Amino acid sequence: MKTEGRNAVLELLATDKTVEKIMLEKNPQGSLNKIFALARSKNIRVQFADRRVLDKESPEGRHQGVIAFTSDYAYCPLEEIAESANAEESALIVLCDGIEDVHNLGSIIRVAECAGAKGVIIPSNNSASVTEAVIRISAGAANHVKVAKVNSLNRAIDILKANGWWIYALEADGSDIYKTEISGKVALVVGGEDSGVRRLTREKCDFVVSLPLYGKVNSLNASVALGIAAYEVVRRR
Repeated sequence: MKTEGRNAVLELLATDKTVEKIMLEKNPQGSLNKIFALARSKNIRVQFADRRVLDKESPEGRHQGVIAFTSDYAYCPLEEIAESANAEESALIVLCDGIEDVHNLGSIIRVAECAGAKGVIIPSNNSASVTEAVIRISAGAANHVKVAKVNSLNRAIDILKANGWWIYALEADGSDIYKTEISGKVALVVGGEDSGVRRLTREKCDFVVSLPLYGKVNSLNASVALGIAAYEVVRRR
């Protein structure tokens, strides 16, 4: 798996993940020198290359002079996330229901990490996976927050409930989030922009909440909606 871009690689180097090698532009400047120094301190092999070689490895040209190579993304067991806050009175996790766009998933993971979420849960089917693009779009957050991939999101909700989590679905027709009691261990479910949270999943949720809209557009981008809701949860703490 490749991680491209200066910020994403710096975030990767801040973790304990195994980096097989780093391809770095010749004559590094600025933050590329910092990446080189960190790689040397961690005994990571550094390969210097011409920009055209980096361009070939990154056809979309998003490498910014550096590409890190790691093994495939390691998902976290669901139970580890479900039990991660057993001794805490309040915590946050995020469930993605039908988030198929890698940009949305990357942004959602970034929001979750910034809001201090214990983890993100995605289904195996009808969902984007954590790829190089998702890691890059998340600005490296995918290297810090735990992500679980499950066969059944509804089964995952049952496991979360058994561990004391309250499940809140984000939907357009729910109760005003600002007028809804939100406390304890909170799991936010965000659906795809076209389909929203699926009916059976919604029925398993304890609450359905929405963000008030005052303009002419009747919906928010999934990651934007999650960001507002997640920080409302943070505020309530």
